[in-house]
Amino acid sequence: MQNKITPFLWFNDNAEEAINFYNSVFKNGRTLNVTRYGDGAPFPKGTLMSATFELEGQRFMALNAGPHFKFNEAVSFFVNCTTQEEVDELWDKLTADGGEPGRCGWLKDKFGLSWQIVPMILSELLADKDARKAKNVTEAMMQMDKIDIRALKQAYEK
Repeated sequence: MQNKITPFLWFNDNAEEAINFYNSVFKNGRTLNVTRYGDGAPFPKGTLMSATFELEGQRFMALNAGPHFKFNEAVSFFVNCTTQEEVDELWDKLTADGGEPGRCGWLKDKFGLSWQIVPMILSELLADKDARKAKNVTEAMMQMDKIDIRALKQAYEK
């Protein structure tokens, strides 16, 4: 089934490397189709021009089109995680080889793309009707880079 809305990612010249990286990070990642530049193109013949790939059921398109645009934090991909192990694994893989950790579950991968790696329990704790508990969780989260579920629960129980 085709997505009605598909994120489109502009890369300088490393879209194929990025797609292979993302497919290795996520358990359910796959490349769906690829087109390559031919003779007379602005890139060497055979270089990936565009591709469609899928991560955990979400389709993306990628394009190699030169250094005209760069990623920034105005757009990020929010990843719901069910366990601390999943948070740890994705965080470690996405910050590897030049990625940068950020605050409150945010990070940039080695391509400069922003991600939010967030355990699903966070939204439940923040939505608690007890304002004191929700405030404690918020304060704990604000001190974190990678989100720590155990520390969130401890803050909630204070």
